[in-house]
Parts: sequence; C-alpha cells; structure tokens
Amino acid sequence: MSTLKNDRYLRALLREPVDCTPVWLMRQAGRYLPEYKATRAQAGDFMSLCRNAELACEVTLQPLRRYDLDAAILFSDILTVPDAMGLGLSFGAGEGPKFARPIDSLSAVQNLPIPDPEVELQYVMNAVRTIRRELKGDVPLIGFSGSPWTLATYMVEGGSSKAFTKIKKMMYAEPQTLHLLLDKVAEAVILYLNAQIKAGAQSVMIFDTWGGVLAHRDYLDFSLQYMHKIVDGLIRENDGRKVPVTLFTKGGGLWLEQIANTGCDAVGLDWTVNLADAKAQVGHKVALQGNMDPSVLYASPERIEQEVRSILSDFGTGSGHVFNLGHGIHQDVPVESPKAFVDAIHHYSAPYHK
Repeated sequence: MSTLKNDRYLRALLREPVDCTPVWLMRQAGRYLPEYKATRAQAGDFMSLCRNAELACEVTLQPLRRYDLDAAILFSDILTVPDAMGLGLSFGAGEGPKFARPIDSLSAVQNLPIPDPEVELQYVMNAVRTIRRELKGDVPLIGFSGSPWTLATYMVEGGSSKAFTKIKKMMYAEPQTLHLLLDKVAEAVILYLNAQIKAGAQSVMIFDTWGGVLAHRDYLDFSLQYMHKIVDGLIRENDGRKVPVTLFTKGGGLWLEQIANTGCDAVGLDWTVNLADAKAQVGHKVALQGNMDPSVLYASPERIEQEVRSILSDFGTGSGHVFNLGHGIHQDVPVESPKAFVDAIHHYSAPYHK
C-alpha cells in the first residue's frame, strides 16, 4: 500500500476519525488562478490542456501550492467520455461546449461505440499517472466523471441548455431510446472510472450537475438508477486501500436517502441543504461533502470565517464531513479568499474531532 502523508480526506469519506475536517474545492484547478490562465494560454485551448499530461498535472498541482488543501482532483472535463464516443466536442472562445454530432435518434444511440479508456481516453489515464507520481504521496488524488444523465443532456442537446427541451422530449416521447443511451453511457463511465482507479485515483466522484432539473420519479428512473449501476460496477479497493465513491446531484437535496441507498460512501450537497438535517437523515450511512455557497468567497475574510463556523456547527462533532463548496468556485473570486476559507476550516474544526 502506498503511504499518504495526509489521508484525512479518505478517512473522512469512510467516517473514520480525523484530526480536523478535510477540505478541497470543486474546480480548485481553474480560471480564478492567474497561473492557470498562463498554463492554459501555453496549451492553446482547453482540450489541448486536458490532453497534455504534463500541463494537466501542472494545473492540478497549482492550487495545492497556494492553499493547504487535503486532496487534489484530476484536471479534466466531464465531456471527455461523449467526446471519445465520437460526437465531436469543441469549446468556442467564451462559449460553452458544443457537439458537432448530437444524438437525435435510436439509430444514433445504437451506433455509439463504448470507448476503451486506455485507447480513446488514454490521455486522461496518462494525466492520472503523472499527477499521482508528482503528488509524491502528499495528498490523495480524486478521479471523476459526469453522471449518465448529465452527460446525456449535453449529448442530446448538442451543448449547454437552459430548458432541456430536447432531452425531456426524448424522455417522455421515446423513453426506451433514452434508457438505451443512459445504459451505454453508464457502461462507458464504469470502464472510465475503473481505469482512473487502476492508473492511481484514490477516490472517485460522479458529478450529476443536471439531475436537479428532473421531476421526482424521473430523477429516480433516469438519473439515480444509472449512478447506482456505476457504483455497483466500480473497483472499491485498490493498492490495499478502500476507494471511496462520492455522488453529487446539484439540486439533489430531495433525494438524500435514495442517493445514500446506492452503496456510495459519500453524498455531495449543494448550499440549499442544511447540513444538520442531512446528517440526521443519512449521516449513519454515508459521509457528507459540502456545502458552502461559492459566492461567499466574494466576502471579507471575517464573513467567510463566520460562514465556515456556522457550517461546522451544523455538522457538529465526529467524522464523516468533507468541507467543500456547494458547486464549483467562481472564476472571479479573489485568490486570497480560498486561503481564508481553507485555514478557517482546519482551525475551527479541530475541537469537533477531539
């Protein structure tokens, strides 16, 4: 088993004792850091940055040099899987992702290949291996994927969407087509995450960014069912250590019990959920990750500290909490703010773990 100098993130996910509450930030490697912007400029464009293992490693490590974070997260994108399925991904300057060949029929779904992670997605595995080597056991590395439902929204809509009309039309008018698509994507994600684990990811997270746009039954049928399938298919122990799995549905506070019942180790929460309520509901089954509103990082250090103390107090004593934002860090937050945030968590959480 490879040794870790700081394993409190992995311990907290397994609800084992820790000395203080661990913290990392969604999108911690990214556009709010001037050094990230410089590296991205060097790469030329976003996907070139993802495909260059050395540069992807560099941007993964940048936030760890500035802040006392308890985990690194692979620098990549959730849309690598649909891209590897041949849909023709591009990112226009200042625009969101676009697919040249969106999914619009049963035959398009039937013709979709399931990519081999060590062939079409080898650049991601090379990045994982490079980052793991360069971390030198300082902190664990998180691998990740988008959820089948969230990936399918981009694949069917052809890019970002506000109303999700195309995929919801498919869901209600041709549910069997959508189920086939989600099943294929789930198969691809299982292979992809297991390959990340074999390459060195010590924990994995599934981002269900758009699960919250679904009606209650549709969430269970079209989103959660397929995340459950992935959890069932994952390698849960590697290198002599458990590999914890975190599921995060933005807007998923209504389904905490159902998410916890998938067999995942941790549930990510957005800022609309009260941590004390979530702990009372599912804290005996899973760890919880979250859940400060990213916009608090625009505030003064004193206000950030106040929010951190409130959230720590909501969770209360004991392990099983990974502090994070309720979604990704905003690109225009002051670079000093995450330091105030991270330092406050480590300082004020210690008494809760005595």
